[in-house]
Amino acid sequence: MRFCIIFLGLNLCFASFANDNTAIVKGKVFDASSLEPLPGVHIIYGKDQGTITNEQGKFLFHSDTGMLSIRFRFIGYESVTRELFVREGDTIDLQIGLKPEIKEIEEIVVSPGKTEQKISELTVSTSLIKPEQIVKNQVLNADELINQASGIEVMDGQASIRGGSGYSYGAGSRVLVLIDGLPALAADAGNIKWQFLPLEMISQVEIIKGASSVLYGSSALNGIINFRTSDADVQPSTKISMMLGAYGNPRREEWKWWDTPGFFSKTSFSHSRKIGNTDLGISGRLLLDQGYRKFNEEKYGGMNLKLKHHNKKFAGLNYGFLLNAGYNPKTDFILWEDAENGALIQNEATAMKFRGTLFSFNPYISLEKNKRFRHDLRFRSQITKNDLPDNPNNNSNAISYFTEYQLWYKLLEKLDVIFGASLNYSKIVSNFHGDHRASNAAGFAQIDLKPTARLKFIAGVRLERNTLDSLVEKLVPVFRSGLNFKAGKYTFLRASFGQGYRYPSIAEKFASTTTGAVIIFPNSEIQSESGWSSEIGLKQGISFMGLMGQSDLSLFYTQNEDLIEYVYGIYPIPGTPDFDDGFRAVNIENSRVYGFEWEFALYKNFGLLNTSFQGGYTFMYPIEYNKISGKNTGVYLKYRRKHSFALMTSTSYKNFDLGMNFYARSKILNIDAVFLHPLTREMILPGFYDYWIENNVGYLVMDVQLAYNFKKEYTISVSVKNILNTEYMGRPGDIMPQRTYSLQFSGEF
Repeated sequence: MRFCIIFLGLNLCFASFANDNTAIVKGKVFDASSLEPLPGVHIIYGKDQGTITNEQGKFLFHSDTGMLSIRFRFIGYESVTRELFVREGDTIDLQIGLKPEIKEIEEIVVSPGKTEQKISELTVSTSLIKPEQIVKNQVLNADELINQASGIEVMDGQASIRGGSGYSYGAGSRVLVLIDGLPALAADAGNIKWQFLPLEMISQVEIIKGASSVLYGSSALNGIINFRTSDADVQPSTKISMMLGAYGNPRREEWKWWDTPGFFSKTSFSHSRKIGNTDLGISGRLLLDQGYRKFNEEKYGGMNLKLKHHNKKFAGLNYGFLLNAGYNPKTDFILWEDAENGALIQNEATAMKFRGTLFSFNPYISLEKNKRFRHDLRFRSQITKNDLPDNPNNNSNAISYFTEYQLWYKLLEKLDVIFGASLNYSKIVSNFHGDHRASNAAGFAQIDLKPTARLKFIAGVRLERNTLDSLVEKLVPVFRSGLNFKAGKYTFLRASFGQGYRYPSIAEKFASTTTGAVIIFPNSEIQSESGWSSEIGLKQGISFMGLMGQSDLSLFYTQNEDLIEYVYGIYPIPGTPDFDDGFRAVNIENSRVYGFEWEFALYKNFGLLNTSFQGGYTFMYPIEYNKISGKNTGVYLKYRRKHSFALMTSTSYKNFDLGMNFYARSKILNIDAVFLHPLTREMILPGFYDYWIENNVGYLVMDVQLAYNFKKEYTISVSVKNILNTEYMGRPGDIMPQRTYSLQFSGEF
């Protein structure tokens, strides 16, 4: 009897303790359409408080009394928030139905039309890369990130979209890289400075596939890659990441030149917050890479600062700037020593130290009123310095100023118009290219017409003129048009046509140097490239039996004239009566590339397993054609492939995430004849011919990542890239990295 009284008393005490200012919230979460329970739904009900549903979709937690906000989040479904007033001792039962949401077709992009649009309503193929891929895939530089996108290959720093570009020895780019819509190519070489792009404050990367010169001018012949920086959110955010990795041994033991493996490390941070009416963002990155090749080490240090102020007196008026600065000492890889034992050892005659510096300052002001019009005035000043301590004859300094005014106006309820004008001025002081001044002036206009709720039509025109030193080029007009038709709730058809052109870079016209056995000759008479691209496409949203996402299929055709290629031959030595053999940029190639591309992003939850599949397959037929007859010649374009495939999978279970990436490409179809001809092939790359004949095959690379999330804010992950230790090559003599191992700690709070 005494024991029963004690036991009853303890129960009363525990019950009293449990009910002291607390309540019970329980319930079930299910698919609003199928009524199937949803396991693994994240339920957030307070600061640092949350739970997940079990296999039957049920949940239960204890809550303090008072107002309670509960948020239900699940991949592939619209988030739901419930506001409750909780009293002491309450037991609340909630039945929550989540509606499927296909986020991929609702994504907002800016680049294709210079205004915000849903990706489903575009008339051109556009791919997105989200910032979480940088941390998840343990990316060192921006070119590695872009190389993971479907239908894109970055070969030794040069980007090609759907086979539009080959390899041109680091000079010129047919893909225009932008930061917040402003061009970021180097003023002298016209190339992409991947290492200086502000990855730590990226909100998303938008990739337009196809000629985009109407809105973006020269160098957008093959498409654009726009790195959009993020604005501060309501809650302050701080992100950190620290990575340490090492290179494994190559598949061929005879290629191993080290006693201890090379290491690489990266440390980055970003912080954003609102201070009154001002958004502040700051980020930085340090990179140390000993390299897997001898004489090919790299370092980088950079900082970024972004300010955006919303004016209190004038609604819709905001202004600010982005500052980007970086320093990059390294030794670029150019030529291997030989194929037998020195494929991972750089020829010492070409191993030159490089010191790269970049500083850019991008102020802007924007005024929007009543959702009827918006004025944008933006500037960009960029300074680049390329110093080679061992070869000062190749030094080059450049400064460029870019300004653009744009007016967006809703002329009628169903008609938007965009008008704009831009001016770009560059000054190059260089031992490598000579001293030059260049300018570009342009005006553009585009209409966006929606005659019905389902149909959208766009058309645009641009007029542009380039000036180099005292030479004024002719006025260049380019046009574009496109259609988008919503055939169903999640079905969108599109068609587009766009012209493009590219004015030669200073390097292609005037670069003159000798590197090892390679001589580069200038060609001041080289002319602009031109062409057009077209496509038809189908974007289909998917919502079936718990499978969510989208599929995008496109057929494309591109035709270009007078493409610039570096051609080996006998050329006059500048300033002398003599001749020598080497490379010179020449308008020689008339090209066609046609094919199809399939991209997909799918999500499926299997109980507590949340799984995603993203990727795509691209088929390209890159061929030269005869400009007079209009027929294909049967000669493949150089440094292109026919097939490209990418698949990225991710599976999460409770606090664990497992990711696997697969990248496959077919063989390179054609290269410069100088690397294959018996009289010249051993002069530049010893042993290359035999290696090429045996190893120019397709390849498959597989990466694996395993991550553990703890305390909600922090993640520790391990990554093994090229886990199969596949041996493969980019351009001739450029062996890609063997297997690598890395450990990363990251946090967001």
